[in-house]
Amino acid sequence: MAMLGKEIRMSRLVNPVSNKMMAITVDHATSRGIAPMTGIQDVQSAIDKIILGKPDAMTMTKGIAERCMYQHAGKVSILMKISNYSPVAPTKDTIFGTVDEAIRMGADAVSMGCMTLGDFQGEQFEAIGRVAEECMRKGMPLIGHVYPKGESVPADKRTAWENIAYCVRSACELGMDIVKTTYTGDPDSMAKAIACVPSSFRVVIQGGDSCKTLDDYLEMTREAMDCGVGGVTMGRFVWDYKDVTALVIALRYMIHHGYGVKEAKELLAQLENDKNYGDF
Repeated sequence: MAMLGKEIRMSRLVNPVSNKMMAITVDHATSRGIAPMTGIQDVQSAIDKIILGKPDAMTMTKGIAERCMYQHAGKVSILMKISNYSPVAPTKDTIFGTVDEAIRMGADAVSMGCMTLGDFQGEQFEAIGRVAEECMRKGMPLIGHVYPKGESVPADKRTAWENIAYCVRSACELGMDIVKTTYTGDPDSMAKAIACVPSSFRVVIQGGDSCKTLDDYLEMTREAMDCGVGGVTMGRFVWDYKDVTALVIALRYMIHHGYGVKEAKELLAQLENDKNYGDF
């Protein structure tokens, strides 16, 4: 019965048209500080605009979900983030939530992070193992935000395919169901990184620390979809954009309907001009 529960929840995270997952995350304040996070300082407004664009899911912490999601109940899957790093401990995720809290709030998955190849990898792996076992017993999918940003990894190696492959394989071996990690920078090396896990294990990419422009993000999204990545989870790029809802819709059409960069930009321009989101 627990496995049926997990299958039902997983089905709500993945779009049946594309078999891809599109999620937007708003859990950044604890990890990065609220002052520079202008797009989510008014977090209720950010959530309202994102949900109007109809993503499959949103990642958030329990306190934000409890205060901001009543009016949106049933409109989007909640991915409950139960751990995070912080500006004073950037390579160590601390757990502050539970699987039972996520179930009680109607979440469709539990989400937790890990910075691999560093001083705190061992205790983070141990925590993931415990939570994975509990999620299995209770029919809850487990999503990992796993990045090679530990102390042993130079900054210029954080997108190296072998380090991304390590994150992907570790998440799978520890019992996670989905891993969110960094795009390697090109489709060939990303395909090599995701080839190290069974095809049933879903790999999604984050927004991209190396992306600077709209074209960068859109090109990365199209490349990732084409090389077999199972979805995208974005944050700052979306809620810092001038028209959040329009961008969510444009990304959704890329991920689920196969739009190329040119088509997505044309749709984005149309939406920004017309503000007629309801037709999409």
